[in-house]
Amino acid sequence: MDFAKLPAPLQAKLAKVGISRPFDLVLHLPMRYEDETHLYAIADAPLGAGVLIEGEVLSCEVNYKPRKQLVARVKDASGSVMVRLLNFYPSQAQQLAVGKRVRLYGEIRRGYFGPEMVHPKIRVGGEVSLQEALSPIYPTTAGLSQNQLATLIAKALKAEPLPDTLPQALLDEISLPDFASSVKLLHTPTPDIPQILLTARTHPAWQRLKFDELLAQQLSLRLARAVRRERTAPKIAPAGRLAAQLIGSLPFGLTNAQKRVLLEINRDLAQPHPMQRLLQGDVGAGKTIVAAVAACHAIEAGFQVAMLAPTEILAEQHYQKLSQWLAPLGVKVIWLAGSLKTREKREALAAAADGSGQLLVGTHAIFQASVELKNLGLAIVDEQHRFGVAQRLALREKGGSPHQLMMSATPIPRTLAMSFYADLDVSVIDELPPGRTPIVTKLISDARRDEIIERIAAKVLEGRQVYWVCPLIEESETLQLQTAVDTHAQLSEELEGGQFGKICVGLLHGRMKADEKAATMAAFSRNEIQVLVATTVIEVGVDVPNASLMVIEHAERMGLSQLHQLRGRVGRGAHASLCILLYTGPLGDTAKARLKVIYEHTDGFEIARQDLQIRGPGELAGVKQSGVPMLRFADLEADADLLEVARETAEQILAHNPQLAQPHLDRWLPGREALLKV
Repeated sequence: MDFAKLPAPLQAKLAKVGISRPFDLVLHLPMRYEDETHLYAIADAPLGAGVLIEGEVLSCEVNYKPRKQLVARVKDASGSVMVRLLNFYPSQAQQLAVGKRVRLYGEIRRGYFGPEMVHPKIRVGGEVSLQEALSPIYPTTAGLSQNQLATLIAKALKAEPLPDTLPQALLDEISLPDFASSVKLLHTPTPDIPQILLTARTHPAWQRLKFDELLAQQLSLRLARAVRRERTAPKIAPAGRLAAQLIGSLPFGLTNAQKRVLLEINRDLAQPHPMQRLLQGDVGAGKTIVAAVAACHAIEAGFQVAMLAPTEILAEQHYQKLSQWLAPLGVKVIWLAGSLKTREKREALAAAADGSGQLLVGTHAIFQASVELKNLGLAIVDEQHRFGVAQRLALREKGGSPHQLMMSATPIPRTLAMSFYADLDVSVIDELPPGRTPIVTKLISDARRDEIIERIAAKVLEGRQVYWVCPLIEESETLQLQTAVDTHAQLSEELEGGQFGKICVGLLHGRMKADEKAATMAAFSRNEIQVLVATTVIEVGVDVPNASLMVIEHAERMGLSQLHQLRGRVGRGAHASLCILLYTGPLGDTAKARLKVIYEHTDGFEIARQDLQIRGPGELAGVKQSGVPMLRFADLEADADLLEVARETAEQILAHNPQLAQPHLDRWLPGREALLKV
């Protein structure tokens, strides 16, 4: 079929459901099926399942109480059923005119006046023959009917060649059917196939399609990795004196996990192709010092290092900490953010361009065209999932092909790492530094707010400090969440005078000017502010060991990763720490599931695994921004075994039959196989 000859409005609607070429129609698989292959007598039709019945219309009228609706009664030799249409057109009233013979498809339920069907599919006049196959129901969009889709898909199945991209020997080895019969079966399954195998996507035909999709993704990632390994990067093999000075100046020693990860990074830096390593570590695992040691190696070898963070408050925390560590060792650390004054920015840009700025720390401002780097050897990206693929590409282009170290405190479950980060080398800091105290988590209804105020006052009297986290800055009419500004005013009134003595309450949110935020954080660090009311700008990077209590308002509206990150702002010192999750009832099922997970677990990897089950991979770990194609059919948790086979098969194909890769990618990722994560 000639896709280009379809009307432009139809092409636009098809594009909305991911169809832009004839073969996309072949791969546009049903989300469920209707069984119109068997005609039931009304009295024998099972309740609560889709059934096809046929009968004569005995009565039909429009009722106006309790709301306008079309009500008809249809009878066959065995009994009758009420048909109810809550929204209807005049044409439907004509279809159900008294005396007409109709076929109805839908669920029969028990109603107040006996068995009833609500909004069934209606066909006038008993058809001579029944359907021979189950009727597919496709994902669609407004203005694109099931009939239109089914017609186009049927044409594509006839016109498009469906050769197998995989050899029969390979299919036999992994016990999968051929592609053509699989895709045809899924579009028009016969009634003898149990529907549960189709809806649960466990039928061998579904397994074949899911495997092909996973294989295409694995091939794409491995080819991307191979392309990157062909680039040249500076070989960094310094004497290690600067790194040794840094480690020797620290008031703490490195954990075994940090030492192991540094060995992996050092091996990468010594290679002539760009390091592409993801450094994972739970909240508080000590990723920043590992990044600082890696930076020392590059700086000692004569290269510049850029360190990026997604928010200015986090970037400034890094700048202060790195300056504290490295400036005494003679390293020039420069700061670049959008809020810099003109003269400061000019000086920072000049230092970056002439190479005297050895370590450049900043936000996405580093991506700007005005920023020139003399000899970038290493780029460190913190919270890497918050940066889109285009931004990371822009950074790479600033320095040719520098080594890249990407850090994430959002642990990535193994199946997600295998699927979406298979082109990266992954290092994991799986050990917390000694001296960290476990954090106790409590779920408390906001109806008990007064008790929380007393708990805060008691903590402050002990000399400790408190975070109070609010989700929004301004009042939202739709969410009706209490704002940080209002909460600050309320807590100030409750805590700054009267029975609790003098307690200073500060405010921090993303719309404050940079110098105001810096001043507030500095005052909190010095314990001049005892209670800090903040939005989620404190989610990452903020390090105040004396803060041992956190209250998170409207915790039910936050994601698991965010809750885990926020909770990690306490428990950073030697004091027993508590995180109180305030929630507003009633709770939905998803909110209940999230709060149960965060209450029961402190292990970031287990939280991430359960988050994957609750939310799916699209939202987790920034996969949508990664530049890697999303999965349509496979499920990472349910199809973990299939993913493992696809991973091994991709390696075999590229090692022994590389000519098989391109036809498979052309089928599944046309024009996208060169999408490289950078």
